[in-house]
Order: sequence, then structure tokens, then C-alpha cells
Amino acid sequence: MNMKTILFSLLISILLSSCGGGKASAQDTVIDYSNWTTLTKGMEYREMDAPTKSFIGDSKISLLRMDRGLFDFNIFSASKYDSIPRDLHAWADTFHLNVVFNSGMYSQINPLSSRAYLKVGSHVNNGTLLENFNLMMAMNPTVKQRDEVEILDLTCENFNEMNDQFSCYAQGLRMIDCNGSPMYWKKKIQSCSMIIAAEGGDGKFYLIFCRSPYTHNQMIDFMIGMPYKLRNAIYLEGGPETSLLIDVNGHCIEKVGSWVSDTWESDKNDHFWRLPNVVGVRKIEAKKRAMTTIDLRRTTRSFLIPIPIQ
Repeated sequence: MNMKTILFSLLISILLSSCGGGKASAQDTVIDYSNWTTLTKGMEYREMDAPTKSFIGDSKISLLRMDRGLFDFNIFSASKYDSIPRDLHAWADTFHLNVVFNSGMYSQINPLSSRAYLKVGSHVNNGTLLENFNLMMAMNPTVKQRDEVEILDLTCENFNEMNDQFSCYAQGLRMIDCNGSPMYWKKKIQSCSMIIAAEGGDGKFYLIFCRSPYTHNQMIDFMIGMPYKLRNAIYLEGGPETSLLIDVNGHCIEKVGSWVSDTWESDKNDHFWRLPNVVGVRKIEAKKRAMTTIDLRRTTRSFLIPIPIQ
């Protein structure tokens, strides 16, 4: 190869390496959606940069996805047991749970009550079906045709026709509908930490968490842009109450929210708040063993963390 050929090859390699218009701007993020870490069989976790940077925090989105056939899903409500809200560690310790997260927003007037419909077996925490809460998270099926957990769009399914097909229900606000279409919010624009549950096109159950604050419509766009074909995305909670605990197979992941516009404009929350109602997930093979050893006195950690005044 002569010198002219070598120089030409070098020039071509330089041009090829700079294809794409140079450096990406601060608002453009190239996202790898395929990088998942397996925590245990049927459960995967990943963190990624949000497509747009938030005005505070790390601008990360955390995702957990689970094979619905390998895990048991239940709602745990303080009003059913001893009326004592617990932080996620205490819920997990008491009921031997591998994953714990918000079941939905709770009432500021009655802190033990969910904002919308919530039922645990024969125990009804809140029996009011709210008209504008268009999704229902249903779990612990009573019929074989249903998955361990499903998210039902109440505009696509008649709740009265299937309200006896599961033992646990939690109603929430809709972000993506049953067809995978965005349901943009028209209410006052707020930015907050948040946690969302959704169903994927792969049949798996997804949790989406962000601590850095985004508007609900921004998060809807983020989810629509993911390649997982998410549908029935239900908003569970926002602000410092936003909570996710994963404790499985030697992996311990703790995610706490903080910011919410107007009411808690701070990124300093560093602990789980006590919650009256949560969703708990266990490996199915551990369900029977756990249910025989539950002791409600195993809640000491919940009393060591003060509840912030809201």
C-alpha cells in the first residue's frame, strides 16, 4: 500500500467517525433500551437516562419488569391489620416480600384510606369508584383465566363483570390506555418524582420510577417512546411518598422520591415514608412458607423513621 492510499484511508476513517453531525446537545440522549440486569428468574432491572434532563437530580429512570407467572402479587393494607402505616422495609420484613411499592395515592384527610377504590380480599379500604380514575390494578386472581396481576382499563372492560375475578383491587389514574395510546393530562401542570405500573407488549409487568421531577405528560411521552409497547400505564404516586424496594437474591435496591411542585419543592428526602397501603410481590414458591410465619410485631423499623409533616 503506497503513501497516497494510506492517507486516503485515514481521511475516510476520520470522516466516517464523525458521521451524525457532531456531538449531541445536552437535551439529546442516546438510550440503550436493551441493557437489563437479571435479579432472579423472571425479574429484570435497569436504569437509563431520561430522554430530557430534569432541572434537578440525576435525570434517571429506573425500570423493573417481572414475569407475571412467577410471582405472587397482593395488596397489604394497614386498615386490614392493625391500622399502623409502615415504611417499605417494615412491610417487607413483616410479610416476607421481595418487592414493595405504592398501591396508589392515599387520602390526606384519612391517612389510612386510599384516594380511590381499594379492596383486599373481603376487606374494603375504600369502596368508592372514582369516575376519573380509569385504571384498576387487579391481583391475586380467583379464576384460572387471569394473570397474577393485570391492569384493567375501565373504559375497555366492565368492572361489574369482572370484580369477582380477583381478590385485590387498587384504582388509579390513567397515563396510557388499553390500546397503548397516550392519555395526556389536562390538569394543572406539576413536576414530581413518580412511580408508574404498566403492562408490556411482552406480557410482563413493568414498574417505572423517577426521582428527578418531570411532568406527567413528559413521563407519558417517555413511556410511549420506549420499545416495550407499554399499555395500561397507571400512575401510583408522586413526590416524597414515592417508594420502591427490591430485595431479592442478594440484590437490594431502594428508590425514594422527593420533589413535587408547590407542596414539596425539595430534593432532600432520603428515606421511605410510612405508607398505609402497598403492593407486595413474592416468588410464588415462597408464598406458602411466608404466609405461615407472618408476625405483625416484626415492625420495629417502621417506628424508627419519623413521618414528615405534610
